[in-house]
Amino acid sequence: MIQKLEAAERAEALAKLEGWSSVEGRDAITKVFKFGDFQEAFAFMTRSALLAERMNHHPEWSNVYGTVTVTLATHVVDGVTAFDIRLAEGMNRFAG
Repeated sequence: MIQKLEAAERAEALAKLEGWSSVEGRDAITKVFKFGDFQEAFAFMTRSALLAERMNHHPEWSNVYGTVTVTLATHVVDGVTAFDIRLAEGMNRFAG
C-alpha cells in the first residue's frame, strides 16, 4: 500500500532534493527546471517520461521553450510519497 510521507519524512527528503520546494496549500512538491533551449527541455522531459512510465507514476508538468515546471504528488493518497521523491531524484539527475 502506498503511504503519504509524514511531515518530518517529507521535510528530510525535501532537504536532500536540490531546487524542490513544497507547494503552498497542497501536499505536493515542485521545481522549475531551466534549459538552454526547447530541445534540451524536451530531451529532459523524454527521459523523465520514460522513468515515470516505468514507475507508473506520472508528473504534472508544463513546458514553455526552455522551462519545464513540475509538480509531484501521489493522487491516490493526495500527498507526497516515496514515489514522488524517487521521481524527483531521477529528474534532478537528468537535468544535470
